[in-house]
Amino acid sequence: MAQQHRYTIGNMDCAHCAQEVETGVRNLPGVIAARVDFATAKLTLDGDVTFLALKQRVESLGKTISDVQDTEPDITPKRGGIIGFAHYLTTKRETRFALIGGAIIALGMILSLLLTGQIIGLGAAHSIDTESTFGTVELLISGIYTIAMAIAAFPIARSGINTLRMNRTFSINLLMTIAAVGAIVIGEFLEAAVVIFLFAIGEALEGYTADRARDSLRSLLALKPTQAILLRDNREITVHINDLRVHDRILVKPGERIPMDGIIETGSSDVNQAPITGESTPVNKTAGNDVFAGSINGSGALEIRVTHLAADNTLSRIIRLVEEAQSSRSPSQRLIDQFAHYYTPGVVLVALLVAFVPPLFFNAPFYSTATESGWLYRALTMLVIACPCALVISTPVTVISAITAAARKGVLIKGGVHLETLGNIKAIAFDKTGTLTKGQPAIMTIHALDGDSQTLLAHAAAVEQRSTHPLAQAVVFAANQQKIAYAAAESVENLAGRGIRGNINGQMVTIGSHSLFETDYPHGQEVCHLIAEAEAQGQTAMLVAHNQHMTGFITAADEIRPTSAKVISQLHDLGLQTTMLTGDNPVVAQAVGKQTGVQHIRAGLLPQDKVSAVQALRAQHHTVMMVGDGINDTPALAAATVGVAMGGAGSAQAMETADVVLMADDLTQLPFAIRLSRFARLLIQQNIGLSLAMKLLFLVLAAAGGVSMWAAIFADVGMSLIVTLNGMRPLKFQMQVQSAED
Repeated sequence: MAQQHRYTIGNMDCAHCAQEVETGVRNLPGVIAARVDFATAKLTLDGDVTFLALKQRVESLGKTISDVQDTEPDITPKRGGIIGFAHYLTTKRETRFALIGGAIIALGMILSLLLTGQIIGLGAAHSIDTESTFGTVELLISGIYTIAMAIAAFPIARSGINTLRMNRTFSINLLMTIAAVGAIVIGEFLEAAVVIFLFAIGEALEGYTADRARDSLRSLLALKPTQAILLRDNREITVHINDLRVHDRILVKPGERIPMDGIIETGSSDVNQAPITGESTPVNKTAGNDVFAGSINGSGALEIRVTHLAADNTLSRIIRLVEEAQSSRSPSQRLIDQFAHYYTPGVVLVALLVAFVPPLFFNAPFYSTATESGWLYRALTMLVIACPCALVISTPVTVISAITAAARKGVLIKGGVHLETLGNIKAIAFDKTGTLTKGQPAIMTIHALDGDSQTLLAHAAAVEQRSTHPLAQAVVFAANQQKIAYAAAESVENLAGRGIRGNINGQMVTIGSHSLFETDYPHGQEVCHLIAEAEAQGQTAMLVAHNQHMTGFITAADEIRPTSAKVISQLHDLGLQTTMLTGDNPVVAQAVGKQTGVQHIRAGLLPQDKVSAVQALRAQHHTVMMVGDGINDTPALAAATVGVAMGGAGSAQAMETADVVLMADDLTQLPFAIRLSRFARLLIQQNIGLSLAMKLLFLVLAAAGGVSMWAAIFADVGMSLIVTLNGMRPLKFQMQVQSAED
């Protein structure tokens, strides 16, 4: 059976390069499937092919390859600016050739100035008179420019020819080679050399800025400690985190980064969880509390029992999911990729028509004259403009930056499609318990019809201890706090969305909602009145029956999150409609809705009713977000356009099931995520619009003879740089929001 392998691909300057490698590798014998992700520079391959054959294919396309398992993640901070770019230039084979070519061009210009007092080649091309002294010098300088072009173009031409031979596609490298050779043919020696030089430097600049965008993901990798202090036989042993096992005990000293997920056994400290959850203030942690790998210990020493292996801890899952999210193509990116697939050969065809149709049918000059640009030159200029790099890089860099910025803030957006959709949401549906409220209700009153409140609570706890619902946990907690003894009920059965029942000493004890008891368990109006009074105060009533007779009720109140009202107000300011979906009764739901400011309330819903409610909202608004706990509300989350889970740092299932995860269980991250998504969508639209407008403008100018190769290559490189830098702006968006909050 074929195995899946992962490799790191180097020298990828834009998403078009990733497509070239992907196609080339797919054509290798033994390869079943291959995918190259420009965002992470990773190749995922299914099939049986030797690494040597793979290496030869990738390197023939002008890229490098290494095994992911043999390569430690590079988390070393890199220099930015001119120094960083200069260092980057020396690491690429293509740019080393280009730099040599550039030095030879400079030599030719200097010799030209010294020998003739002018730079030969800046004027219009003309035939060289080799019989004159000036003509001999001109021939020498033109030869130097040709050598410079040949050296700078060698790796570019090799890659372009191999791509045509292996992938049966015209790459931009081949087009630039044709343009440069064509310029030599028509006597534009200096222009041919400079265009190739600028193209190579421009491609390197694109790769450098793209690599800087990837550094945002490397900053997450830098949070991952590599060593830990293992406590064994009263000794402290420094070990690699991969050597730790579940239940091992580790020591984390004050100020150190916590290396593994675990539970504190001894000690207490304020732990900075901002790298994982985005929380702005440290959280006090004591014995029994969970801690996450990558968070920073405060002033106290902690002894921690490991709960997950290094490869499966919270930070590792975040990094893996962020990588997968950055790799997934957004709708805009897929559309651009399809467009670019036809755009490049289309421009080549148009360039051929421009070169030959006017001279053949309209007696226009094929070569340039002293007064008019020849149609061959115009066609060659169009080939230079044909490079789709600015267009294809316009979306992925923005997606990389936005998803990483969100992850730094504690918001895990699992893919470009969800990033774009998030910014187009029109309505939001909220679960109540654990979302708008804290999800930790407390028992307020115990009303036993026979006056024996302790027995009523004991029987309720005996049944509810088998449930994970927050109200059930509140009942069990109250019984334990009052030290009431009870034995676990037998034959416990959940009544979906309505209650729970179990057998205690031969009696069937049922705990459920008022609506359940209205139909199945008769009770007096006086009880209904007492329940109505409690619900009017925002309390939830749990009615209790033994066999078919109601024996009392217990009320509980769930405190509303302090931030809920503010968040709802911010969402309204963003133009979003809000709805609360809850299984609680309408009176309690109205009380919570009034305090939080939610516009619409639907109460008494079973799980399937929540799904129907979300589907109805989608029919009305087309794009709907559902916010819940990621486990109990999974069907509704799946039914929404975008499902958002609360508290992903404490729940692996929440991280895996939802489209967006709020790691810190903090609703204030939601408006930030929506604003960030809208900002990213705006940048993508700007980049696509600018790229297409610039291409169209220069294609028209080239066809009209109003632009030179110099201007074309400068415009192409400049536009690629502009869209890349513009796409990286989301990385600053987070810091602006953070500083505003501080």
